[in-house]
Amino acid sequence: MTDTIRGEVGIRHAGADGSAHGRVESTPAEELNRSELAELQLERLRETLHHAYENVPCYRRKFDAAGIRPQDCSRLSDLAKFPTTTKEDLRANYPDGMFAVPQERLSRVHASSGTTGNPTIVGYTERDLNHWAEVVARSIRAAGGRPGHKVHIAYGYGLFTGGLGAHYGAERLGCTVIPASGGMTERQVRLIHDLRPEIIMITPSYMLTLLDEFRRQGIDPRSTSLRIGIFGAEPWTAEMRAEIEESAGIDAVDIYGLSEVMGPGVASECATTKDGPHIWEDHFYPEVIDPATGESLPDGTHGELVFTSLTKEATPVIRYRTRDLTRLLPGTDHPAMRRMEKVTGRTDDMILLRGVNVFPGQIEDLVLRQPGLSPHFQLELTRRGRLDELCVRVETDGETASGDPAASTALATSIKDAVGVSAAVEIVAPETLQRSTGKSRRVLDLREG
Repeated sequence: MTDTIRGEVGIRHAGADGSAHGRVESTPAEELNRSELAELQLERLRETLHHAYENVPCYRRKFDAAGIRPQDCSRLSDLAKFPTTTKEDLRANYPDGMFAVPQERLSRVHASSGTTGNPTIVGYTERDLNHWAEVVARSIRAAGGRPGHKVHIAYGYGLFTGGLGAHYGAERLGCTVIPASGGMTERQVRLIHDLRPEIIMITPSYMLTLLDEFRRQGIDPRSTSLRIGIFGAEPWTAEMRAEIEESAGIDAVDIYGLSEVMGPGVASECATTKDGPHIWEDHFYPEVIDPATGESLPDGTHGELVFTSLTKEATPVIRYRTRDLTRLLPGTDHPAMRRMEKVTGRTDDMILLRGVNVFPGQIEDLVLRQPGLSPHFQLELTRRGRLDELCVRVETDGETASGDPAASTALATSIKDAVGVSAAVEIVAPETLQRSTGKSRRVLDLREG
């Protein structure tokens, strides 16, 4: 495979006698038909299964326990017979037990924060980094980015994959990178105002913080040079997209990724359609499973997203459970490559409140629909006696008074009607809630135990 932005792959065409020994032509990956893509995926999948089995003891044990071997995969559907991988597997093999190459072949490592246990450590060879830059470059181009555009990157740099993943992808496309990282919000606004980037890559919650800072400095966010926003690292709703696009005067598109699978660039929306991220299926094979039973579900069915890497050398992942809830849909702008519906919830951010499943995205949707409220909110969980209680704290837009009983009642009623739980609602003044400079912390769990 040649390492170009478009990800060219060698496709073998049958000879005149119908044999498989005809010519090999180089074809842009996005232009493969479904049959050609499936052939490429199966070839890469079988190589990945062998690579993982031979070089990662965890996978050898899991495959052996399931009574299955890499050679048992003769078609793509056979992948469902293989065991899944979870974040707990990566934590249990901390720090380097999931690496499939010797340390001297590693070019870089990234890691999760490790706030709830051992961090998950992911390694990259030079080839892995090359592929990563390729898929991020594709993603930026799909969003409308072009060589020569300036890209303001406000994802965090360091062990988090967001900043460096976006950085090298933008450079691969031929863009000028402004590596702002997260934080120092006043400076972010000045850099955008003075350097006039066309594109910003940022979490949606931090974009809300930037919009507030523009207004605080007396700058209309719609007057800036920004034309494209590429948002990732956390779920966000269609209502949040509309809020950001209206406030900033930009096209807001979704980029998807997670460090265990690669980083940002596993999938990305096209600005022309905004109908869900296209998965770059020549590098990542998607499935959706029932989160309770693990059973594979057909395309179009809601469930938990699972990914298998097809080209990763350093840290291959087999059927990694992302915890993200979505469904797989046919492609549009890239017809052979399927889309994933926009993720608005995760199995691990679900709140079980008095027997009802509640997701922060559901509350966000209702907050953004109600006039007089801002997008800044937090869910506070407490326990009184044996019962869990939920308080939704929401800032006003500056025109509605804090403590407004009508606004509180209206939101509480909509939560009860739409979600099915009773919640207290507290309407607070602007700038009351802590601002995010990266991923937002929507849920504050104050329950003991």
